[in-house]
Amino acid sequence: MQKIKIGISTGDLNGIGPEVIIRTFSNPSIMKYCIPVIYGSTKVMAYYKNIVETDFTFIGVKNAENSSGSKVNVVNCMDEDVKITIGSPTEQSGKFAIACIEKMMEDVNNNLLDAVITAPINKHAMKLAGWKYRGHTEYFADVFNEDKTMMFMVSDNIKVALVTDHVPIKDVASRISKELILKRIYSLEKSLIQDFGIEKPTIAVLGLNPHAGDEGTIGEEDDTIVRPAILEAKKAGLLVFGPYPADGFFGSGQYNKFDGILAMYHDQGLIPFKTLSFGKGVNYTAEIPVIRTSPDHGTAYDIAGKNEADISSFREAIYATIDITRNKKAFEKNGANPLKKKPKREQRASE
Repeated sequence: MQKIKIGISTGDLNGIGPEVIIRTFSNPSIMKYCIPVIYGSTKVMAYYKNIVETDFTFIGVKNAENSSGSKVNVVNCMDEDVKITIGSPTEQSGKFAIACIEKMMEDVNNNLLDAVITAPINKHAMKLAGWKYRGHTEYFADVFNEDKTMMFMVSDNIKVALVTDHVPIKDVASRISKELILKRIYSLEKSLIQDFGIEKPTIAVLGLNPHAGDEGTIGEEDDTIVRPAILEAKKAGLLVFGPYPADGFFGSGQYNKFDGILAMYHDQGLIPFKTLSFGKGVNYTAEIPVIRTSPDHGTAYDIAGKNEADISSFREAIYATIDITRNKKAFEKNGANPLKKKPKREQRASE
């Protein structure tokens, strides 16, 4: 199959982003499947290459159109020299990360990339640099003017989507509505079918309150908002179940019975996800025109520059990007699901 051209933003240059990129692509076998175009700086790459001390070669290119199909390509995104302060969030590291993302998006808008991967950023550094978004997900939602954008954490054994993402816990309940939950359920099913090749996916919805409200004794939202959304989705023909109390759902291993899980808020979904899949998980943004993934770790300032970072999640992001791109292209070409994997629903016949 034709190799996929993937744009990769360097992220915060003072974190582990440059290191995991260099160490990942120092293995030439990964180049068999993709053409990497790194948005950052040749000087930054050279600096970290000396720290990593690995066999990593790259060429500088103007944009993705000029990229080589057999080399690691690096696009310079800032004209001025950047100061590297390993292990610290700075205004300049934020400006550099913003420049990388914006330059990459120019090539996305010019149809020069098949997909993108974003290395981790630091929200404080981005704020110092004047970025108005809480994270990448909100940025892509704004750029594409897409109100259905969904944060989706995926691995081989568990896939967790969020109703709300980077929202303070005090604001979560007021943000959740029946309409928003329904929107997320439909987006989750669509992504599981088109992006992950599951013919008739089964979806579990977690409750908002402890014990999913315990019949209204610990909050009414699960009975008045969450459950009605599930029932309406069922009437539309979706295989959706819940609401499930989050603690017992993960603690009992019940998550293994479902193709996708919808959590109400960030930590409800990401704490169990990262506990079960850290290092092998990928952050995927569903419902935007470009395929975008990211590793499930942060900037890890405490180990930056020490050549200790685990590259597993970044490597998984590359493989997930390749798989999702191929699945989506096959789906669009054939007008039907190309893989037709069996859903995990047989064991719930009694439900």
